[in-house]
Amino acid sequence: MKESGAWLSPSYNGIAYLDKPAFYFKAVALSLAAFGNNETAARLPSALFGLALLVMTYGFCRRAYGTRCAIMAVIIIATTPLYLVFSRTIIFDMTLAFFVSAAIFAGYRAEECEGKSRRNWYLLGALAAGFATLVKGPVGFLIPGLVLFIFHRVEGRRGVWKRFFAPLNLLVFFGVTLPWFIGLSLQHPDFPYYGLIEESFHRFTTTTFHRSQPFYFYALIVAGLFLPWSFILPEAGVAAWRNKSSMLSADRLCLVWAVTVVIFFSLSKSKLPGYILTVTVACGILLARFFQHAMANPEGKPARIVGRAAITLTILSLLIAAAALFLSTRMSLLAKPLGLSVADAEELGGHFITAVILLSVFAVLGLLARFRRDAGLGFAIFAIFPLLLFMLNFGAIETIFNIKSARLMAQKIPALPPETRLAFLECFPSGLPFYLNRTATLFTKDGSEITSASNYILFRLKNDPAWPANLVPVTNFDRWISQRDCQVYLITREKNRPRLETIAGVQPTDIQPLTPPYIGVLLTAP
Repeated sequence: MKESGAWLSPSYNGIAYLDKPAFYFKAVALSLAAFGNNETAARLPSALFGLALLVMTYGFCRRAYGTRCAIMAVIIIATTPLYLVFSRTIIFDMTLAFFVSAAIFAGYRAEECEGKSRRNWYLLGALAAGFATLVKGPVGFLIPGLVLFIFHRVEGRRGVWKRFFAPLNLLVFFGVTLPWFIGLSLQHPDFPYYGLIEESFHRFTTTTFHRSQPFYFYALIVAGLFLPWSFILPEAGVAAWRNKSSMLSADRLCLVWAVTVVIFFSLSKSKLPGYILTVTVACGILLARFFQHAMANPEGKPARIVGRAAITLTILSLLIAAAALFLSTRMSLLAKPLGLSVADAEELGGHFITAVILLSVFAVLGLLARFRRDAGLGFAIFAIFPLLLFMLNFGAIETIFNIKSARLMAQKIPALPPETRLAFLECFPSGLPFYLNRTATLFTKDGSEITSASNYILFRLKNDPAWPANLVPVTNFDRWISQRDCQVYLITREKNRPRLETIAGVQPTDIQPLTPPYIGVLLTAP
């Protein structure tokens, strides 16, 4: 999109990518255009929307609860591992979370006002829902609409839907979304069916997209990716539900928000962790309120729940520390199960000692918070835990992600002249075209190598006999190679080594090992 200047249609490896709308991808393209083709520029939109969501949440909480609670809510959200990860990942979930949360906050605020102020808040909500739809399709308006509908029913408000669907609100929403939808449909006539039926309806109701998980999947996500705050959530959630009638209106909004989003996506046949990213906002606000009560009354039930959570953190820290200490000298045995080389596994084990020391310190602090009945100290421990664990173990994290990243592979490939073609044989190392700054020709049987990135490409291959130029049936591989008119750098998996060796002029010594399991060879022009 940066190179072509396109605004409506993203592309993946030079092929039309209609799996999601264009808003987020264009934001990344503009960032690359402004700051260059580098990882920081690519990650910047997610980071900025993550920061903007924290600022917006602070403003909402400050008005509803006061400055102290607003600061605690921001700290909780910002230190939730799920939020940390998606704030630096090049994917649209954080951008979607910003606009969905904006629509929910605006819809809540509208019903607190009258007259012109109410109209303006609803217009702002319609605008946010429109942009959320431009980020990820119908879910952009379905989620805030569903949350607000249920919330206002709980509050006993009548006539809200008439105000939701006021003509001016609809004009704003469709004014944002229809130009993109109509323009893209004119460019790609198959888009309306694919976008509305395949990508939206079938994704929710079928297992076609191979992302099915059990109904309790999001319970596991909350338990693992909300750490350590998830130690408090079960008891705090039950307590909040039992006392929902005495809660403030904003508390009930967050409670409805969290429950609605988790149930909605639990019913979906397609499940990914990022789908419930906005739950970190709702739960972060509720937990801030919970700690506010615990700090105000050290002998009350919230304070006792915080104390029990501190003990849980202590026990878990000691167990993980013991396991890390045991495994630190035995990582070579885990190399194969983890998909690592022995050297990489042993390097990873070398970083475990830092984690052991850190976890032991947190175990002691957890005990101290429990026996002093100090909810403030408990809050500080829970907030610092994920940040320090991340920063002090960055070496281990870097080792893991470097193994999975295409960056190291790109560094091993010799500098390629601009006229050299890049080709993949029955594989697609994700991210490599970015690092090499060029698209690739993929030899494939059915396009399944790129399923993780684009289901639309598979949909197109099944319904259009004319394949895109960058996709070549693998049955035409030998002919394509023999008829090449320029230098080609070919990448494939180790299992295809015999096939490379049969290509004219390729000797075993010409084949270059890249990152496992990939190998590459430079084929000169005939």
